[in-house]
Amino acid sequence: MTQSMFIVWRESVEALLVIGILQAWVSQQQQASQLRRYVWAGAALGLLLSGVLAGLILLAGEAMSGTTSEWFQAALALVASLLIVQMVGWMHRNARTLKHDLTRHADQRLGRQGGLGLLVLALLAVSREGSETVVFLYGAGARLQGPPLGLFAVGALAGLVLSLLTVSLLHSSRRFISWPRFFAISEAILLLLGAALLVSAFERVGGQLLAMDWPEAVYRGIGDALWDSSALLDDGHGLGGFLADFAGYRASPSAMTLLVWLGYWGVVAGWLRPRKAETLPCPT
Repeated sequence: MTQSMFIVWRESVEALLVIGILQAWVSQQQQASQLRRYVWAGAALGLLLSGVLAGLILLAGEAMSGTTSEWFQAALALVASLLIVQMVGWMHRNARTLKHDLTRHADQRLGRQGGLGLLVLALLAVSREGSETVVFLYGAGARLQGPPLGLFAVGALAGLVLSLLTVSLLHSSRRFISWPRFFAISEAILLLLGAALLVSAFERVGGQLLAMDWPEAVYRGIGDALWDSSALLDDGHGLGGFLADFAGYRASPSAMTLLVWLGYWGVVAGWLRPRKAETLPCPT
């Protein structure tokens, strides 16, 4: 539930930020009311495309079974992890110029294609966030069935409501949290979630590899636990379960799990270190 709530919350806030920037730009144009309808029509179509993608992924998952299903779910979790890292890196590179670039594209599209250009711009922006949300949610919730799946859906709905409250708070007051601080905190949590999804993906891969014919050393690296810290912090419930969901913690990690987790943070640190965090302009 907490995973789905955070994913929907974070992605919805980013989508609302983009729509807010476009809305502020449109309010300064002639025929603002008509152009505003194009923006919201594009946003609605973006949500529809995201829903179609969600349906296709669910249908593909339902059509598969056994080994094929495990590989498919592992691939989606891996893609979700890579998308998270890519998204955080993109924000680091483009945060400072996000508003300027978006309004420049809006100017260009309005000049070339009129309101239809704005519709397409809003569609692409919202469908990108929606598609990322779909992949993240599937990667995080692929194992869930029955009541846990219901809680996962409740968490997603709660995340949507929370995103609306967050955007209202960010627009109305900066005493509690500013846009740059919000994105800095949420990106850190996203990177933790990316580690959890990557570990989950490789554990699925490891489960399939154990069914194949490999040298004994490979079996030990994939299946044997290096230690067992469950007596101190069990990864099945409580704080340990929360860390397992959000950071990839394992009380009994295999060598493969540990190498994947350490490798992930090594790559993230090396990729993001040269770039300084940039401030995100608040839409006006």
